[in-house]
Amino acid sequence: MSITRRDFLRLSAYGFGSAFLAACGYRPGDTPAPLDPTAMPALSPTVVTQALSELGFEAFAHRVAVHQDGQYLYVESNGIPDHNMMVGITSWQQQVPLPQPYTGSNAWKIPLHPVIAENPVSAKTSLYRGAIAIAVNGVPIFNALNNRGDDAYLYGELDQWGGHSGRADDYHYHIAPLHLSEILGVDKPIAYALDGFPIYGLTEVDGSAVIGLDEFNGHYSADGTYHYHGTTTYPYINGGMRGVVTVQGDQIEPQPHTTPIREALQPLRGATITNFTELDSTHYSLEYQLNGQKYYVNYGVDGHDYTFEFVDAQGIKTVETYHSHE
Repeated sequence: MSITRRDFLRLSAYGFGSAFLAACGYRPGDTPAPLDPTAMPALSPTVVTQALSELGFEAFAHRVAVHQDGQYLYVESNGIPDHNMMVGITSWQQQVPLPQPYTGSNAWKIPLHPVIAENPVSAKTSLYRGAIAIAVNGVPIFNALNNRGDDAYLYGELDQWGGHSGRADDYHYHIAPLHLSEILGVDKPIAYALDGFPIYGLTEVDGSAVIGLDEFNGHYSADGTYHYHGTTTYPYINGGMRGVVTVQGDQIEPQPHTTPIREALQPLRGATITNFTELDSTHYSLEYQLNGQKYYVNYGVDGHDYTFEFVDAQGIKTVETYHSHE
């Protein structure tokens, strides 16, 4: 069963934790130990490996593959989640979810040794391009503000799971995917920010209230480690990069690239997406309503070939085909 947007706003009784926070005996309300941000303990590959087996990615092994070297944890996926998509969007830009090649050299890279930045990057004024985190189900998470600087959730751009498809037909979230708690349990993180710090849910590991969040939706545990939390109000997810990152062209690098197979479309005013069906791993059907009538976009992927069938309210079909050279 999936949780709708309204459901997750009532999830205050649930929470997520981490094995290493639990091990240190931290409880919300404890006074953090004095901390020198320039001397943060490194998050070792051993700790991250334990997190993989205990804290989220393993639950999605059928869709997500992970490996690591001395610098990064690599997360591979096609960006398509287990849950349904697109239903509930009332401000639709006519993009649809397509599988993405987040594999090999184009995988997501999470630093194994995150470091607190002397000059953090705020998502209020930057990072409007690209992802800022990766959920443990392999779906990227973007800034809560869209590329116009508007709150995507409040503008009706997101589905019941907090996501939509971008200009490259790439599905991603713009708010914390709190619904993942149904699969993960309340003791696991839901995502990792691209600075390397983990993101937990609405409560601490023991289910108690989260207190003392900074402007980035994060705080320190008693042992000096830093982590973020998802919330039901802005910034919803990590509100920027508290850790050291490289920003180029207003997005974090390195991160995977997407290559559009068709030109980005314009918003379809008045349309509401009412159903989405994954027919199989490469074929999909999206239903939307406009002026009380139903329309469909049926599409599929065959290797490098993409076929779109548009069906209007009278049942008239128009077919478009595209070819990707990647």
